[in-house]
Amino acid sequence: MPLSYVKYPYQATYYPGDNDVTADSIFSGITTFAKLPWVQCLGKDKDEAFDIAFIGAPFDTGTSYRPGARFGPAGIRAGSRRLTLYGGYNVPLDVNPFLSGLKLVDCGDIPVTPYDNKYAIKQIEEGHKELLHRPTFSPLGNDKLTGKPLAPISLDGKNHPRVVTLGGDHTIVLPLLRSIYSAYGPISVIHFDSHLDTWKPSVFGGAPSEQAAINHGTYFYWASQEGLIKNGSSIASHGAIRTTLSGPADYANDDDSGFQRIEAREIDTIGTEGIIKKIRETVGDRPVYLSIDIDSIDPAFAPATGTPETGGWSTRELRTILRGLDGLHIVSADIVEVAPAYDTNAELTTMAAADVLFEVISVMAKTPLGKVVN
Repeated sequence: MPLSYVKYPYQATYYPGDNDVTADSIFSGITTFAKLPWVQCLGKDKDEAFDIAFIGAPFDTGTSYRPGARFGPAGIRAGSRRLTLYGGYNVPLDVNPFLSGLKLVDCGDIPVTPYDNKYAIKQIEEGHKELLHRPTFSPLGNDKLTGKPLAPISLDGKNHPRVVTLGGDHTIVLPLLRSIYSAYGPISVIHFDSHLDTWKPSVFGGAPSEQAAINHGTYFYWASQEGLIKNGSSIASHGAIRTTLSGPADYANDDDSGFQRIEAREIDTIGTEGIIKKIRETVGDRPVYLSIDIDSIDPAFAPATGTPETGGWSTRELRTILRGLDGLHIVSADIVEVAPAYDTNAELTTMAAADVLFEVISVMAKTPLGKVVN
């Protein structure tokens, strides 16, 4: 009997089934995230509906040390090719995000100029907002646990798709949060990073100009100043914080920006379960935005990043912590600071980034974006 395959929903990969179709190799064809279909969401396919969209933001002119994250979206996509090799079932979370009934697409990249940071930030905000305000492909449905109807959790009373952004340096989160604000208002944030990223511009970069004041170390400062973050309900766990500071005042400023901190070294005392508990207690059941800097992982596991810091978490530890967010209402997410030029030939960093996002979309697939109607 000849080997036969059936087309996997929303993908270009084929898996065993009843129909005779030639199977694609995972290393052939156009490289999209996890072999998802490429949809020109910001071009000719502006009416295409989806539930989770991947979009690249190839921006790295806000970095302070090693540039190269503009190639992050392409690198992460290359690192994701094996995600559906065996079907895409997430064993620990007991879910296959690609077979969850949600429509997942890869929208390509937002056109970003490398010559003008101010204009590039505007491009990223507008591109993300266009995707965020598109109707969802799937209805909101019912809560899986109670079977009760769900109401949207957005401020505008609409159902919004989730957008997963491939960075790019961390500066891109400011325009992304501006976009999120347009649908959800001030948002809780879970931030995995080895750096605070709430530095005042006068401390980080010296702010010689209005444009230079916005960079990958100050974007959360500006987000707080603009009221984009729900102060007191954000947690910065940064992979975790382990960088040197200009002094204790940096922590005071971080407090003023509304963040709680989890230091990297805490994993040695409270373990992954303790870290998960801290995050969940801080964020609660509020809508949350998830931002992941790849440098939250130790450079032994993910060397290809703009500002590496030793003493971080392992890839396994970060993935465990992300799985611990199961049940949270993650409205959108990003992964940033992947700079493939500094990677090994084995693509360690880009594979780690892709696998991290696999955990994220698995959590998303398990938790509908809605609140139970009383």
